[in-house]
Amino acid sequence: MDNLLSIVTFIPALAALILAVFLRGEDAAAARNAKWLALIATTATFLVSLFILAQFDPSNTGFQMVEEGEWILGMNYKMGVDGISVLFVLLTTFMMPLTIAASWKVETRVKEYMIAFLMLETLMLGVFMALDLVLFYLFFEAGLIPMFLIIGIWGGANRIYASFKFFLYTFLGSVLMLVAMVAMYVDAGTTDIPTLLTHNFGSESFTVLGIHVLGGAQTLMWLAFFASFAVKMPMWPVHTWLPDAHVQAPTAGSVVLAAILLKMGGYGFLRFSLPMFPVASDILAPLVFWLSAIAIVYTSLVALAQEDMKKLIAYSSVAHMGYVTMGIFTANQQGLDGAIFQMISHGFISGALFLCVGVIYDRMHTREIDAYGGLVNRMPAYALIFLFFTMANVGLPGTSGFIGEFLTLMGIFQVNTWVAAFATTGVILSAAYALWLYRRVVMGDLIKESLKSITDMTAREKWIFAPLVAMTLLLGVYPSLVTDVTGPAVENLIEGYQTAVADYEPATRVAETATAGH
Repeated sequence: MDNLLSIVTFIPALAALILAVFLRGEDAAAARNAKWLALIATTATFLVSLFILAQFDPSNTGFQMVEEGEWILGMNYKMGVDGISVLFVLLTTFMMPLTIAASWKVETRVKEYMIAFLMLETLMLGVFMALDLVLFYLFFEAGLIPMFLIIGIWGGANRIYASFKFFLYTFLGSVLMLVAMVAMYVDAGTTDIPTLLTHNFGSESFTVLGIHVLGGAQTLMWLAFFASFAVKMPMWPVHTWLPDAHVQAPTAGSVVLAAILLKMGGYGFLRFSLPMFPVASDILAPLVFWLSAIAIVYTSLVALAQEDMKKLIAYSSVAHMGYVTMGIFTANQQGLDGAIFQMISHGFISGALFLCVGVIYDRMHTREIDAYGGLVNRMPAYALIFLFFTMANVGLPGTSGFIGEFLTLMGIFQVNTWVAAFATTGVILSAAYALWLYRRVVMGDLIKESLKSITDMTAREKWIFAPLVAMTLLLGVYPSLVTDVTGPAVENLIEGYQTAVADYEPATRVAETATAGH
């Protein structure tokens, strides 16, 4: 099928256009039609995206199904996927129909709500498929707008503060990335990502304003990209926008934010930082390791102190993303495989946990942990599903949560045993806050009068969770579904990285010896 990537990317945008132009009225029928059209469009996008996987050849480490043409104002439109990006495309298309199905009870501005989610899907898919710097940046930045509106219009009581904080944090980080992209274009003479992956950006150290910059231009570019991707992940200490955004966002907004949007930061590190700036990545890897380890332990401890369910799960997300950044910069097979696996797994598990909060929030309209207790007596199906995803979040063997954490810890252990030991305490802390949350919400006697009439999950809610349960179990017992696809591309990335670092190190030693001699 020709132009398959463009078709998958723009089906949701086409549906959004149809909604905007042809759907009139604010009555119940119009709202129902908007929901059904959004659900059909996102489901169709997922089904068509399966053809991408069917045509994909994991043994080919280059970009596949490449589409290229001139775009507006002479800009280059180039799309493609490789072993690193293809699974993120499928994660996005898989999660979006479930997100729309979870939004069935939305009653205000339903048409605009669905348009925002459909446009968001197109922009997220574009990020994972873009093979041109300008195109990547447009998709990456434009994705802020629908999410800003989703939080700001359909969010909670403090939604305006949360939406502006989300926008300003992520936008300011990306301004530095834009400056670095201009510098890359000036240096390489192209915005073509496959060409830039083979370009050798300057790594000769220099002194500016009395500061010795080890790794030269690469280090400066790396730091500029890091500013953007670290906020997007988010890494400690630039993570503070995430709990606010999660708490105020509607349930579906939290699901997309946790399952897909956070992964753009990790994808950026894999696509740009590691292969394009390998020397800088090698020099600055210890910084990332310790920031990641602090994130794992600190945000786990903060999660223990939360009284709001969404905030607790949001801090849990920051901790789990710590494993990802740690794994990426180990630059070894286990670390990188584990980081990608952790991102895919976290998409299913954290998305499901936010949906679990949404189920009881729809009934009781509060997220306060103290407002619940003893739900197992009235909601046995809910108690079972919540327990399953709580254990998956902790990293129970047999679930996908275990594989990612185990591989990243194996990867970091080969590089820095102190960081590995410190980060491993996060496994214990995650069990503490996750089981503490579960015990307070679900277990015990049902003594609160307000909960005595609460109803168990509906058939629609069970159907939403079914695919998430299936994927969490399937990847837990058969992880090679992911690693077979990503493995060859990761191996190729590591090979290029190690060659670049090895070429740099002897030159550095000679220069340092000469300097010492003087």
